[in-house]
Amino acid sequence: MKIRIQPIHFEASQQLEKFIQKKVSKLDKYYDGILTAEIVLKVIKPESAMNKDAAIKLAVPGQDFFATKTSDTFEESIDTVVDALQKQLVKFKEKQKNK
Repeated sequence: MKIRIQPIHFEASQQLEKFIQKKVSKLDKYYDGILTAEIVLKVIKPESAMNKDAAIKLAVPGQDFFATKTSDTFEESIDTVVDALQKQLVKFKEKQKNK
């Protein structure tokens, strides 16, 4: 799986990028046909709480999966988005088996 991280209007730290790589690569356990993962990180109104937005788009042959979440930290947002995508992948895999 090819992982592309795109921070918007800020520079993502090495530590944050490693965290994202580790979390997103775990999605391979749920569906091994993932081609690419595009992660977009944004800070919404820097002065407010709950301003770290993470969106992930997964490309799977014949299907795209997308989830987005806003939290206090990027790590928390990534955790929640990966959980949502994990559920989508499991559901998709079940549908594939039933066909």
